Amino acid sequence: MMKWNLNGKTALITGGTKGIGRAIAEEFIGLGASVFIVARDEAVLHETIQSFGLDISFVDGFVADVSVPSDRHRIFEAIGKKWGKLDILVNNVGTNIRKKTLDYSETEIQKIFDTNLFSSLDLSRLMFPYLRKSDYGSIVNVSSVAGLTHLKTGIVYGMTKAAIIQMTKNLACEWAAWNIRVNAVAPWYIETPLAAQVLQNPDYLKSVLDRTPLKRVGKPSEVASAVSFLSMPASSYITGQCLVVDGGFSVYGF
Repeated sequence: MMKWNLNGKTALITGGTKGIGRAIAEEFIGLGASVFIVARDEAVLHETIQSFGLDISFVDGFVADVSVPSDRHRIFEAIGKKWGKLDILVNNVGTNIRKKTLDYSETEIQKIFDTNLFSSLDLSRLMFPYLRKSDYGSIVNVSSVAGLTHLKTGIVYGMTKAAIIQMTKNLACEWAAWNIRVNAVAPWYIETPLAAQVLQNPDYLKSVLDRTPLKRVGKPSEVASAVSFLSMPASSYITGQCLVVDGGFSVYGF
C-alpha cells in the first residue's frame, strides 16, 4: 500500500484556501504530504493554515497573486528557500467572467488568460528545476469540462481550459525525460464559491442536474481525490491525461 499515499512528498497548491484547492490541500496532508498553499488574501490564508492544526513543517503558505509575473517569481524564490526542490505542483487557481463573446473588454479577456492559463504555464516553467530534483516530479492542472465542450461559462474561460489540457499533453511528452509526469482534471459543476454564483438560481441548477447522470453537483473532495490519485506513486505510468470528474455529464448523450 506504500504507493497509495504521499508520505514525505512536498506539494505546491495555488488557490489553496477555498473550494477545490482547499480540499486538495486537506487530502494531501491526510496522505502524508507537506503542502505550501498560495492565495491572495493574507487573513484567509492564515486562517486556513490555522484550521489545519498542524505543525508548520507540514503546512505553510504564501501571499501572492499568480496572475502577476513578479508574484510568480516570488513563489519560485519561496519554494527555493522552503525546500529547494518540489515533488508536486497543482495549478488550481481559476477565475471567470460570464459574458457573450462580443461583450468582453480586452482587459477582461487578459485577466482570464493571465489567471487561468499563463499562471499555470509560467509556474510550471519556474518550478521545473525543483521538480527535476525530485525523482517523483508531478504536475496536476485543474482544467474543466468547459475545455472539452461548449458550456454557458463563456468563450474565454473555455479557451483557457482547453489550452490547459493541450499544455498538459505537450509538457507530459517533453518533460518525461526527467520523469516529470503532467496530468489534468476536468471538473463539471462543483460546490465552490465560483460555481455558487450561478447554482443559486433554481432554474439553472435544475438544468445542470438534468444534464448530469448522477443527478447532483460534485463536491470539492471528489476532485481532490482525483488530483491525489494522479499525484501518487500508484499512477506512476499515467501522464498526459485529462481525468474528467463530472458525474457523467460529458458522456451523456440523448
